[in-house]
Amino acid sequence: MHIEILGSESLGVRGLCCFVRIPGRKVLVDPGIALGYMRHKLQPHPFQIAVEERIKRRILACWQQATDIVFSHFHGDHVPLADANPYQLHMNEVIGLNPEAMFWTKPSSAFSSLEEKRAGDLTSSLGVDFISGADPSEKIEFAGPFPHGPQTSSESVIMTRIEADKVFVHASDIQLLSGEAVSRILEWSPDVALVDGPPLYLARLSEKEVNMAWENAIRLARGVDCLVLDHHLMRDRQGLEWLERLSRISGKIVMCSADFMRRPRMLLEADREDLYAQMPVSGHWHEDYAKTRGGADAYWNLARKRYACYRLDHCFPAEENFRTK
Repeated sequence: MHIEILGSESLGVRGLCCFVRIPGRKVLVDPGIALGYMRHKLQPHPFQIAVEERIKRRILACWQQATDIVFSHFHGDHVPLADANPYQLHMNEVIGLNPEAMFWTKPSSAFSSLEEKRAGDLTSSLGVDFISGADPSEKIEFAGPFPHGPQTSSESVIMTRIEADKVFVHASDIQLLSGEAVSRILEWSPDVALVDGPPLYLARLSEKEVNMAWENAIRLARGVDCLVLDHHLMRDRQGLEWLERLSRISGKIVMCSADFMRRPRMLLEADREDLYAQMPVSGHWHEDYAKTRGGADAYWNLARKRYACYRLDHCFPAEENFRTK
C-alpha cells in the first residue's frame, strides 16, 4: 500500500486529499483544494497561492490515474466546484480527465440542498453517476454518514476504509466530535488513519467540545498504529501544541500530514500575517491574479530565500519517494 497525502493544512492548503495505491486500484479521496478566502482580514498570500498551484497540479495528475474517486462530502475544499473562486479547483479542470473512474460518495438522502446542487453539477458535467453502495471486491468500504463536526450539524460526511496488505482509513471533517465515528474507526483496526482534528481556532468551539475531541483523540492515538491528525486542527499553531501533548500523554507518536510525508510543516494559513510582513503584497495583486492566474511564482522564489525552514525544493518529491506503510 502506497499512501500519499496530497493536500492539507500542514502542507500549506485547506483540504484532506490523499491518493492510495493498492494492487489493482488507485483511490483518490476528497480531490478538492482551497485557501481560506479571508484570515486575519487578509486574502491568501501569493506564496500560499504558489503552493496551492503545485498541489493542484498533483491532484489533477492523480485524478487522471485513479480507478476510484471518493467524495466524503461536497464542501469546496474537498470537491471541484462549478463556481470555484481563484483559490479552489474548478470543475472545468477535471472534465474529460478520467471518464473511466468510478465515483463514490454518501447516499443522496444525506445531501444538504447545497450538496445536492454540487453533486448534480458534477454528475452532469462529468457524465458520471455516483455510487453509494458497497464495493464488491471489499477492498474499499464506507461508513456513515456521520455529523460534519458538532453533533448538532445538519451536514454529514462518510469515512473510507481501504485494505490491501495494510488498512488505511480516511476520516474527513468529523473534527473528533463524534464518539460513534471514532468507535467505527477503531472497529476497522487501521494501520494508518488520516483524521480531521477539531477547529481550535474557532471561538464557537465550546470547552465541552474541546474536551470531547481530546478524549476521542486519546482513544484513537492508543488504538491506531499510525495516527495522522490534520485539516481543521492545523489552521492554528495550537494544533501543533495539541499534537505534542497528545503524543506525550498517549505514549504514541501522533503526527500531522507533513510529518507523515516527511516534509516541512507549512502552516501557511496560521502564518498568513507573518508572510505579509516578510513578503509585502501590493493592493491590486489579487485582482490581477484573478484575471491572469499569474505572478505567484515570484513569491515562491522569494520564499526560498526568506523561509529556509520550508525546504521548498523537497516539498514535491518524485513519485517513487512517496511514503509507504
